[in-house]
Amino acid sequence: MSNNIIITGAAQRLGLHCALALQHAGYQVIATWRSEKPGLAQLRDAGVQCVQLDVTDPSQLASFIAQVKQQHRSLRALIHNASDWKTDAPSNDASTDALAADAAVYDAMQAVHAKAPYLLNRAFTPLLQAYDGVSDIIHLTDFVAGVGSSKHIAYAASKAALENLTYSFARALAPKVKVNAIAPALLMFNQHDDASYRAKALKKSLLQSEPGPAEMSNTVQYLLNSNYMTGKVIALDGGRQLNLP
Repeated sequence: MSNNIIITGAAQRLGLHCALALQHAGYQVIATWRSEKPGLAQLRDAGVQCVQLDVTDPSQLASFIAQVKQQHRSLRALIHNASDWKTDAPSNDASTDALAADAAVYDAMQAVHAKAPYLLNRAFTPLLQAYDGVSDIIHLTDFVAGVGSSKHIAYAASKAALENLTYSFARALAPKVKVNAIAPALLMFNQHDDASYRAKALKKSLLQSEPGPAEMSNTVQYLLNSNYMTGKVIALDGGRQLNLP
């Protein structure tokens, strides 16, 4: 039985850990990456197939899809981890330049978080349906998809679009393909985050902890092992939604 799993944006942080965990669990992981990162050496050493891909570039997407279809007859899972994070444009006036800057941020967020998953899901549906058993699509969204953001409105909107795609594809691809989403809040800090930021961030959730990347990979494997879950969004937020003022 083929156990090929695609993970987009897997060269660092959560994607890197998840790719390694799944490879070590016995799956053959195909990891995409946009720019060179130190984590790629770990992936290659583990036997992960690494493919350079900018998911917002239509020609690169087409080449990647063709490559996968040529090399593989089925897919066990497709995991959308590729992400970008842009702050909204500083000005909201009605000048042409300001509108163009605003539009560029919005379009960039939608391209990576909604358009690319939409296109890849549709393109790889035949391979997912060809798997000998039930296959999976997993969208990695964000806590802000459900509550919004005052400084990253375009980002939050694009993650909300991805959550909505979860429901539509779950309906369209059942019963052969399960489609779910994971919506994390803080799972791991960046190395440059200082002590004051970390203390402030931890207080946002009820559990006030940094669970680490294993929280994500464990949840991914839970979804892969589930026989009866589709069209759901799993919140990995330490109870943060209940801790809002």
